[in-house]
Amino acid sequence: MRVAVINLVGLSRSLLGGNMPGLTKFAEKSGLQSYTSSFPAVTCTAQSSIATGTSPAEHGIVANGWYDRESAEVRFWKQSNHLVRGEKLWDKLRREVPGFTCAKLFWWYNMYSSADFSITPRPLYPADGRKVFDIHTQPMEMRDELKNDLGPFPFPAFWGPAAGIASSEWIAASAKWVEEKHSPTLSLVYLPHLDYPLQKDGPAAANIPAELRKIDALATDLIGYYESRGVRVLVLSEYGISPVSRAVHLNRLFREKGWIQIKDELCLESLDCGASRAFAVADHQVAHVYVNDAAIREEVRDLLENTPGIDEVRTPAEIWGEGVATARAGDFIAIAAADAWFTYYFWEDDAVAPDYARTIDIHRKPGYDPCELFIDPALKFPKLRIAKFLLKKKLGLRGLLDVIPLDASLVKGSHGRDRVADDERPVLIGSAYPVSTAEDVHRAILAEFSAG
Repeated sequence: MRVAVINLVGLSRSLLGGNMPGLTKFAEKSGLQSYTSSFPAVTCTAQSSIATGTSPAEHGIVANGWYDRESAEVRFWKQSNHLVRGEKLWDKLRREVPGFTCAKLFWWYNMYSSADFSITPRPLYPADGRKVFDIHTQPMEMRDELKNDLGPFPFPAFWGPAAGIASSEWIAASAKWVEEKHSPTLSLVYLPHLDYPLQKDGPAAANIPAELRKIDALATDLIGYYESRGVRVLVLSEYGISPVSRAVHLNRLFREKGWIQIKDELCLESLDCGASRAFAVADHQVAHVYVNDAAIREEVRDLLENTPGIDEVRTPAEIWGEGVATARAGDFIAIAAADAWFTYYFWEDDAVAPDYARTIDIHRKPGYDPCELFIDPALKFPKLRIAKFLLKKKLGLRGLLDVIPLDASLVKGSHGRDRVADDERPVLIGSAYPVSTAEDVHRAILAEFSAG
């Protein structure tokens, strides 16, 4: 028995139908289930729950990023698999299935994983300040072999205003490449395409049917490829995406209260988390609120509970008890209303926003920024600005690609809530194992090998 699990980010029942004929037919043939996502319903948490079969209480991944209290730094999109506590799916199967191997292709926390074959996006950061697009692989020599055969990974199509189907096409091609050369017992393949238009434009936008047809054709081709080689295929998603129409700026509210410490850096503002009395780390529809001054704890909670756009306030101990998750999480976890999401914005005047605010910078920003999917509509000649930046980069000069808008109203889709409409919940296609949670999806994958 060999199995391929294709992770189609953002897929839900609401999207299946005439614009996704291949996947709809596959679901009718193989069976379709919806399940309740992990909490928060974000990439790193959901994938860790599926990989370990446990909740954040055990694996510790409470968001796509969180505040490290010891270093007093917000750290987003880290890649070391050591951050995920607990035994992983592939380690369990390696004990039970003779000759078992696993390929983990673009699932997160892929660096230094014990999977046999892995590919993950990883730029190079030379000492002169450049960022060079690249990938990281295990085994390391696979990196050059892949790029020689498939060409460079199209990094701009993986995230940013140019994000689109090209990155998923490359990942699908890499999955075929690994299958042909190594025939893994288990392949975990991440196809991110739907994440982009659904967040950017919203599920009801006029362009969504065309985007659904693109990923449907790609996924259907990959399913057919695996099945032609005798590989059983499961299709899953981590979360569905809900339409949103408003943003909540928690750090600006905290600033009005005098809780945020702002630092002047070359005439621009930065957020000093370690010196702030309270601040929020925004992640889609969830925000971790850290309170450094215990004296204002109840005042912070009262503000959260009375802020329009916030549906609920939870504490990590209530959700997960004492342990790694509660140690990493905020003192409070704010959950947005169904039509709202949280920004990381802390400045009041766009003229003094930090230099990274208008750039694609997923590591420096103290929160997730979906506006990175847009080019600022206020720019008169954005293509000329981008061309100028690329020329400077080619000449070895430094520059700032500051084309990202600061207008949160542009964002029309989001996720993160664990309580959503039934047709917006994530799905599992192809398994008879009954699932109701992300942890059950882990068990459903294991069950495929037991059945075989």
